[in-house]
Amino acid sequence: MDAVQKSFHELLAARGIELAPHQLSQFERYFELLVEWNERMNLTGITERDAVFEKHFYDSLSLAFYMDLSKARNLADIGSGAGFPSIPLKIAFPHLQITIVDSLNKRISFLQHVCDALGLENVQCVHGRAEDVGRIPAHRDQYEVVTARAVARLAGLGELCLPFAAKDGVFAAMKGANPQEELDEAAYALKELRAKAERVETLKLPFEQSERAIVFIRKTDRTPAAYPRKAGIPLKQPLVRGISLVKKPR
Repeated sequence: MDAVQKSFHELLAARGIELAPHQLSQFERYFELLVEWNERMNLTGITERDAVFEKHFYDSLSLAFYMDLSKARNLADIGSGAGFPSIPLKIAFPHLQITIVDSLNKRISFLQHVCDALGLENVQCVHGRAEDVGRIPAHRDQYEVVTARAVARLAGLGELCLPFAAKDGVFAAMKGANPQEELDEAAYALKELRAKAERVETLKLPFEQSERAIVFIRKTDRTPAAYPRKAGIPLKQPLVRGISLVKKPR
């Protein structure tokens, strides 16, 4: 165990996440594959080893600082990109049944290769737009935990992610510093989507000290049939307070 792994291990242990040697080896292999594939396709702008462990792996696992994932059965990661936060969470909590949704087939190929190389089981990599996959019965209203580590604003992001959450499930939106403005803007959208914001947890990355926030949103009922709207519309025309952009069925 070198300095990067030792620091990573100790920081997580201090947060109650104990990694076995084989799990640390999985993170190391994940890093190697990320850098290798990044030379052929755009996966991340962060490739320095210590930065990947902090800004991708540790940051992804920060979700488990604020909710007990040992008791969760399944998790859907929407727009996962290079596998964050779902792959680090799967490594740390191997019992989780993971579904990863991404619109770019090249990224899905990378993620499937990572799962095969790391021996990760019960991970389903789905190629498709969230607006389309979220209407498939096998995925709609099905997941205890839904995650997104995305720059999209909450009003639009909620429409992409909440259809995947089961009633009483949680959508955890992993954001940058101070998401209060986004939360205020998303109030109408969350009401339309049968959800409510429960809490916001904040942290700083241990070395870089950049701020992070996780917005926890509870699904209160099944997603209305009108949502999500057609691909592209939720982010271009997010639901805003007092205005519905779809006609409700009579």
